Amino acid sequence: MKQSNLSVQWISFTTILRKEVNRFLRIWGQTILPAVINQSLYFLIFGAFIGSQVGEIQGVSYMGFIIPGLIMMSIIRNSFNNVVSSFFGAKFQRQIEELLVSPTSSLVLICGYTSGGILRGLIVGSVVYLVSMVFESPTIEHPFIVLLFGILTATVFSLGGFINAVFAKNFDDISIFLNFVLTPLTYLGGVFYSISMLPEQFQTLSKFNPILYMVDGFRYGFYGIADLNIEMSIAVLATLVLLLGVICWILLEKGLGMRS
Repeated sequence: MKQSNLSVQWISFTTILRKEVNRFLRIWGQTILPAVINQSLYFLIFGAFIGSQVGEIQGVSYMGFIIPGLIMMSIIRNSFNNVVSSFFGAKFQRQIEELLVSPTSSLVLICGYTSGGILRGLIVGSVVYLVSMVFESPTIEHPFIVLLFGILTATVFSLGGFINAVFAKNFDDISIFLNFVLTPLTYLGGVFYSISMLPEQFQTLSKFNPILYMVDGFRYGFYGIADLNIEMSIAVLATLVLLLGVICWILLEKGLGMRS
């Protein structure tokens, strides 16, 4: 009986994941291409045009310095967008009710949707990295750190997208957090600058922005330079994954936002 239940859960997980991957790959012109074009414009404007006037930051050319941050930006936005749009779409079309009454556990439901978001974030991030090589040849000193921060960040924002979708009442609600919270935090998260360039009070304030730990740790994986302690950054991301995962599970178990 136990083995049978595990088999059912595995089938549920792979089905949800396959549906998610097929969805964003089928409409790649809307899910992958725009992110690549947007980041290419950042490379061109901030890296090539403005970067030539800035010079180096911490011994790295400005173009090279912003590449990890721009890759991380694409991972953040795409992992979040994939889950929030897909799960809210399932709610809006009342498809989610079929899953809720099925033997699929809350944990499997969360893992299925968030895994789709993680894969989209990492795929888009990888494509953006390949595009960046047109402008610069970024080195990767610590590949494991790069992969670890990429996965942890994609997981955090996939779970965040899930929570956003649960509380969203209409399609406008799924963009509120992205436009008014996530976008400002991303631009203030050290993508385009080192916090060591800021006055001390703003450095302290910046440390309350979780995206700073993601970008800084990711950049450390590329060049071995960091403004923050790398172990602390990993701990912050792991804590966020655990906290958001528990919140997602509680929301599903209680059925909040699932039933009208």
